[in-house]
Amino acid sequence: MDKFEIFELGDAQLQKGTVLPNAKLAYKTLGELNSKKDNVIVCPTWFTGYIDDVIPIFVGEGRAIDPNKYFIVIPALFGMGESSSPSNTPAPHEYSRFPRVTYYDNVSFQHRLITEKFEISEIALVSSWSMGGTQAYQWAAQYPDKVKAIAPVACSAKTSVYNELFLKSNIKAIVSDSAWKKGWYGDVPPIEGMRIMAHIYAGWGMSEEFYRKEMFHGFGHPTLDDFLIDFWEAYFTIRDANNLISQMWTWILGDISDQPLYGGDIKKALGAIKARAIVMPSQTDQYFPPIDNDNEVALMSNAEVRTIPSVLGHFAPFNPEDQKFIDVAINDLLKK
Repeated sequence: MDKFEIFELGDAQLQKGTVLPNAKLAYKTLGELNSKKDNVIVCPTWFTGYIDDVIPIFVGEGRAIDPNKYFIVIPALFGMGESSSPSNTPAPHEYSRFPRVTYYDNVSFQHRLITEKFEISEIALVSSWSMGGTQAYQWAAQYPDKVKAIAPVACSAKTSVYNELFLKSNIKAIVSDSAWKKGWYGDVPPIEGMRIMAHIYAGWGMSEEFYRKEMFHGFGHPTLDDFLIDFWEAYFTIRDANNLISQMWTWILGDISDQPLYGGDIKKALGAIKARAIVMPSQTDQYFPPIDNDNEVALMSNAEVRTIPSVLGHFAPFNPEDQKFIDVAINDLLKK
């Protein structure tokens, strides 16, 4: 994995009450900041995603988010292991004692990076996928005068109860493993719990049509069981269990209106967004169905929904054809 930089946050006050000593925000930049400092694009990371995972999905020469044109900032979500996380934080906030961090916290720290480190006052675009996409919504609601445009992909402005059910099933799978040991598992992680989580995740991550047509064959897996083991289990069991749970709590707590400006009024928060927005759900996403975005955009003043016509469910942005769809929308926002 390529190197990234660290922005030292000092003793960071978190939204839910804890002060996290010596908090750290990991980030990477691509491209050059122009003299006006108005060519800035922020692409936050997502659940289980590292900084470098964002680049092939959203960034590239000749693409909408082109490092030859824009100064691209990729900040790492708290809890994944690059920014402050259960796996890299010393006592008394190590492992399962790591405090719950919200999207509000993540974007507050990103704002500090943007303003203190780079002295940037305006962001041309915030765009990303899944938990990264919700951070685009969060930016636009939390700092409505600083963000010109957002392109959230396969996400929502507020985590639904249905989504919460899914996430709590994942957490239950991990903590039910006898190796969990209340998060103090040392060198013997709760592998069986993470395997069960992987199977739960697999059923939601791709669409019904994907499985009905047995499209996992196209990924090089001859059977469903091979796909579950060689793709899903292999992906999750190399992660840190405490980190997974920390990120899922950020996801569960997702609500752009849970901040002083809006007092939990989601209609008020969505209505306060000034940024131009093209919101892109995947047609077959089971985490974030398009109806959620339709309802959100109806409350926004300068937004539209463009549904990605994909059978890959939540993972549509990993398909090059679907990336082209996303690039068209982002180009439309940036041209304005």
